[in-house]
Amino acid sequence: MKAAVVYWSGTGNTAAMADLVLEGMRSAGAQAELIECGAVADLSEYEAIAFGCPAMGAEQLEDSVFEPMFDRVKHDLSDKRIALFGSYGWGDGEWMRNWEDDCRACGISLVCESVLVGGMPEGSDAEACRALGKALV
Repeated sequence: MKAAVVYWSGTGNTAAMADLVLEGMRSAGAQAELIECGAVADLSEYEAIAFGCPAMGAEQLEDSVFEPMFDRVKHDLSDKRIALFGSYGWGDGEWMRNWEDDCRACGISLVCESVLVGGMPEGSDAEACRALGKALV
């Protein structure tokens, strides 16, 4: 299976999560690659995609690079295996719930429960990221 991890990271926490998700995908046998969201042109070749973005501002997606990219591609994802992940430093995960709702409204069926990590992924949080990658592929 051809898979991708598409992410944006400001502090490095979501980038660390992306690396762990990629590790999980590859351990499950997927041909997977890491893509920073600013480099996304076309995702049609991927069967499974994990998207990662941290909570920003008042619990929202990063709005200068990530959200415009996601808005551009989200209507082409209904036939793909999709999962979401992200880090946060405050709040209760509202940005992730809103993102999941947006996905469902576009006909995207999320393959597994989204992974939210407060800060840097370590211990059970790191394992949850790997498990998301495995479940997706």
